[in-house]
Amino acid sequence: MSLARAAGAVLRPTQRAGTSLLQRRAASSHAHDEHHHDEHHGEYHDTNVYPPEVFNTPFWRTAVIAAFGVVAFYKFAPAPSDETLIAKYVSRTMTSGEVWKDILFKHLLLSAQGSDETLLIADAKPPVVHRYRFPQCVLLILSGLSDHCRG
Repeated sequence: MSLARAAGAVLRPTQRAGTSLLQRRAASSHAHDEHHHDEHHGEYHDTNVYPPEVFNTPFWRTAVIAAFGVVAFYKFAPAPSDETLIAKYVSRTMTSGEVWKDILFKHLLLSAQGSDETLLIADAKPPVVHRYRFPQCVLLILSGLSDHCRG
């Protein structure tokens, strides 16, 4: 029961007792008529005042200019088969394929030579040395005085 009904029942009990069920039902149905106010339902009402929406702001002006620019570029842009200024400049300043082929082949040869030299140095080992017990005997054997070295 709402607070208003409870207050009404406390303040006017004699008048309330005399009302019939039909009158009470009719009174409750009138609460939802067009005269009903929504303030007490807790709905949010925006009290801010907003300016009217117009299309002459800087954003819309920029958007329209950009749209016209895109349409103009599309209309006046060269066909895909036409040579554009950028394509002409690139073709003039670009080095031909044959020159690059020669440069890359020379680089390949130098890289192979460098890797061979690196492997040669990395795999290098000192020469095998045969050490003799009496190296002076080799000289004596070669000179024919081998009788002293046999032992």
